[in-house]
Amino acid sequence: MGLRVLVSDGAPDAPGFRLADAGLLASTGDPEATVEAARAYAARTPVHGVLAVAADVPQTVAAVTHALGLPGISFQTAHLAADRLAMMDRLAARGVPVPWHAAVASRSVLETLARRADRPLVVKPADARCARGVVRLVRGVDPGWAYEVAFAESPRGSVMVEEFIPGSWVRTETVVVHGRTTTLALSDCHYEPCDRFAPFVVEGGSELPSRLPPAVLDRITGLVAEAARTLGVQRGTVQGDLVVGPRGPVLVDMIAHLPGGYLCTHEIPLSTGINIVAAAIHLALGEEPEAAALRPRWTGGVARRHFFPSPGTVVAVRGIAEAATGEGVALLEVGVVPGARVSGMMSRIRPAGVVIAVGDTREQAVARAEAAVARVRIVTQTAGPADAPFH
Repeated sequence: MGLRVLVSDGAPDAPGFRLADAGLLASTGDPEATVEAARAYAARTPVHGVLAVAADVPQTVAAVTHALGLPGISFQTAHLAADRLAMMDRLAARGVPVPWHAAVASRSVLETLARRADRPLVVKPADARCARGVVRLVRGVDPGWAYEVAFAESPRGSVMVEEFIPGSWVRTETVVVHGRTTTLALSDCHYEPCDRFAPFVVEGGSELPSRLPPAVLDRITGLVAEAARTLGVQRGTVQGDLVVGPRGPVLVDMIAHLPGGYLCTHEIPLSTGINIVAAAIHLALGEEPEAAALRPRWTGGVARRHFFPSPGTVVAVRGIAEAATGEGVALLEVGVVPGARVSGMMSRIRPAGVVIAVGDTREQAVARAEAAVARVRIVTQTAGPADAPFH
């Protein structure tokens, strides 16, 4: 695209610095420091756009774009995107279908809510994404303990509880141009590992295209558009997490930046030929992506699966070469080596690797991804109590 890349990170040894043209030594979690560093750089060399990928820092992005006079979301939208509780309150007030939810100020408040609950509940940090600190209040789970787990993962010590709605989980990726939304992909989330890691909510992968009926997918894209408007997103990208349950589609979360997790960088391009990262860059520069660039060039099956070895010390990793050369395997990464520790702290579970496979159909892609996972063996040796789950 003929662009120079300037990255910002608070760690001087961050890997992005080696790949970029220039860098700012400022944490993306610190809006003031990032603005100061960006202003100093822009005084010497013009900056034309700001983009966050796989970093939930909308307030920092908004601060920098406003400081430099660049396109971006408003401070109000950034606040709503960063605070899940404020977001859910706004959406509910405007009639957007979201789960019942409430702020939780203390252990005792959660214990009282749990005793009175007439529905399944899940406890979350109100200001953190991914599944860290997310605990379902299933039988045998102490609400006070669940509160402490969520509280520990919240940057501001903010905890919320919401209804856990059983159903089919769907993730959307949407481009917003002048307030108009175009949903580029809908993927089904693979949450089967939840049974293994209960009471924690752990995603094991995803699959494209969605298996849900077209009428349901239309309702989902309409709901995402309504939510984006309600949050004030005029340009950029949004990702929606939804569950299709007994009441139809319900929005569980929305972020106002490109996510991590391979969906935008690998799965959507492999499934549709759409380069959503390029579209997001154009929007950050104040440009409009060409309409043709947002239309699928093909529709293929894509499946992602994660590796979850048993807790302990890794003593051997086998089968990587065989799995990586399997039919349809587009990506295989294993992030552990002998001597690495696999934590049993399930509220912070991180996969030890990932495989992405393609196929003519969704089902073929799933079969190929799961075959690749089966070929890789990560052998661990259990140590002491530190490796044991703590629930």
